[in-house]
Amino acid sequence: VLIVIFFCICLRVKRTKKKLETRKLLPGSDDTDEIGSAESLQFDLATIRVSTDDFSEANKLGQGGFGFVYKGRLFNGEDIAVKRLSTNSRQGDLEFKNEVLLVAKLQHRNLVRLLGFCLEGSERLLVYEFVPNASLDHIIFDPTKRAHLDWERRYKIIVGTARGLLYLHEDSRLRIIHRDLKASNILIDAEMNPKISDFGMARLFVLDQTQGNTSRIVGTYGYMAPEYAMHGHFSVKSDVFSFGVLILEIVSGQKNSGFQHGENAEDLLSFAWRSWREGTASNLIDPTLMTSSRNEIMRCIHIGLLCVQENVADRPTMASVILMMNSYSFTLPVPSQPAFYLHRSIASDMSLRSEYNSGATRSDRSKSNSVI
Repeated sequence: VLIVIFFCICLRVKRTKKKLETRKLLPGSDDTDEIGSAESLQFDLATIRVSTDDFSEANKLGQGGFGFVYKGRLFNGEDIAVKRLSTNSRQGDLEFKNEVLLVAKLQHRNLVRLLGFCLEGSERLLVYEFVPNASLDHIIFDPTKRAHLDWERRYKIIVGTARGLLYLHEDSRLRIIHRDLKASNILIDAEMNPKISDFGMARLFVLDQTQGNTSRIVGTYGYMAPEYAMHGHFSVKSDVFSFGVLILEIVSGQKNSGFQHGENAEDLLSFAWRSWREGTASNLIDPTLMTSSRNEIMRCIHIGLLCVQENVADRPTMASVILMMNSYSFTLPVPSQPAFYLHRSIASDMSLRSEYNSGATRSDRSKSNSVI
């Protein structure tokens, strides 16, 4: 009898401890159903160790900014991807809890699905569905793999990513700003569908809130909107800027920061903008796509330039982006100058802006109509 009583007490203490940990994980939440749901997502560390062969080198899928990712297989045969946060990672408990809280509530075909998490001792693990084709950057920036990525597949990735962002911004129970959208955070499944991943830097808003400020700038240089990189101001339009960079990278097959055209090296946004103004935007297109739908590609370049405009108010919402992609009867507005990060002096930026605003680019407007 004493043994049974002792066992019951231990079991109750363990359950109470888990509830307390879950309440810490969901600060300010009094929803018992939500807490119970979060508890059901918890994995034992022993289970994760067995599934990944104790985080063996052979099962390592890659390394991100916050630690390593391993492939695993559960007892039921389901393949998983385990994100193991390093103990000296820049991502602290706040980001870890944030990612769990956010992703557990999100359900969309273009968002990676969170299966569970583990928080034991110094170990912080996130368990995701396994996506077989890795991340977009491993495909689009590899000369050999990129050649097999035709325009139909690239367009599918662009549209799918746009739909995922629209869900985050407007269609989910929450309003979420990702803040770190980039090629390495777009996973590609077996059917070449994109899945947005890595929500550690995301910010959660109430439904009527659209922007915020922070003194802690996080993200990836080259994808960050200028107002966020310089002043810490972020909004749904910050994600739109990152999406615009992503479009131009997918069309060109080159990184924004290391864009190369002939013997000249400059940042992708500068080259795209200059080419579009001069009526030579086709120079931006990956040579392997020359037999593809030129009108659709040029329209995507136009949409990309609209997304990376320097003025926040000029950038479209993701709902507008989806409309632009789905309806060719929708006339695209003329883009203004994007924010330049590299190879541009302040004086040349101001000169270009003055020239464009003075009406010296009327010919560009006619060119834009032919592009559409």
